[in-house]
Amino acid sequence: MIPAEMQSEQRVVQEGANNWVRPVKRIEPKPGQFLYSREARAQDTVVKAGPARIGGAGFAVIAGPCSVESKEQLVETAEKVSQAGAHVLRGGAYKPRTSPYSFQGMEEEGLKLLALAREATGLPVVTELMDADELPLLEDYVDIIQIGARNVQNFSLLKKVGKINKPVLLKRGLMTKLDEFLLSAEYILAGGNDQVILCERGIRTFETATRNTLDLSAVCVLKERSHLPVIVDPSHATGHWRFVEPLARAVLAVGADGLMVEVHCHPEQALCDGSQSLTPEMFSHLMGELNAMPSFRPADQAALKQV
Repeated sequence: MIPAEMQSEQRVVQEGANNWVRPVKRIEPKPGQFLYSREARAQDTVVKAGPARIGGAGFAVIAGPCSVESKEQLVETAEKVSQAGAHVLRGGAYKPRTSPYSFQGMEEEGLKLLALAREATGLPVVTELMDADELPLLEDYVDIIQIGARNVQNFSLLKKVGKINKPVLLKRGLMTKLDEFLLSAEYILAGGNDQVILCERGIRTFETATRNTLDLSAVCVLKERSHLPVIVDPSHATGHWRFVEPLARAVLAVGADGLMVEVHCHPEQALCDGSQSLTPEMFSHLMGELNAMPSFRPADQAALKQV
C-alpha cells in the first residue's frame, strides 16, 4: 500500500502530468470508407470470368490439378471436371514450393496449355501470379489471376493487380487475420479493380493432424463484413483427399459462394500435392453430393440470367 503522506504527492504528480501530456486518440477509418465493406456496397459483388459467375445467387466450383504437368494430363483432367459440372479450371503454371529442389512449374508453356484446355472445354482458367514481371503473360493467357497465401501481403504485387482488368482470386495467408486479409483486398480495390474473390484456404495452428486448419467461421465473418464473394479451398486446408468431400459439404452449408478443389487423374503420379487431390471419379461423386443439398444453386449462365 502507498503511505497516506505519499498519496497526495502521487496525485500532484499525476495531475501535473495531465497538464503537460495531451490525450492520444487512435484514428480509425469508418467502416464505410473501406471499399470492401458492406457500408460501401450493400449488394453482393458478382465476379465474371467467361461464362462463370462467382458470387451472388449461385455456388461456383473451381477444380483442376495443383500443377500443369503435361498437355495430356491437363486436357484429360479439364474434360473430366467439365463433364462433372465444374465452372472454372485451376492449374499452376508457376509453383511456389517450400523446397528449391521441388517441381517449380512449366511457366509460360504451362500458360499455353491452360489456354489450350480452355479452348477444349470452354472453362475459364485461373493460375497463380508469383512475380510482377510475369503479369503481362498471365493477362494474355488466363481469365482469373490468383494471388497465393504467401503473397497476400505483398503490397507492391497487390497494387499491380489492382490496375488490371482481370478478376483476382486472393487467398488468405497462413497466419493472416481477417482484418488484414480484407485490407489486402482493399489494396486491389483501391487500384480500381473491383473483381476480387476472397479464398479461405486454412491457417497454421498448433494442430498437426491436417496440413492447415480450415477456418469456416471466416466465411461468416467475411460475408458479414464484405460484399466480395468468398470461396473455400479444403484441399490445401487439410492436405488429405479423404477430408475434402465432407468439408466441401460444410463449405456449402455455411454459406460460401464457391469451392476450390484439386483434381488429378493419377494422384499417385502427381508432381505436386497428390495426397490432397481427388480423382475425377471422386470429384464427380462430390458434385453429386453437392447437387443433392437443398442449398446448392449451380453458378452457370442458366441459373444466373439475372446477373
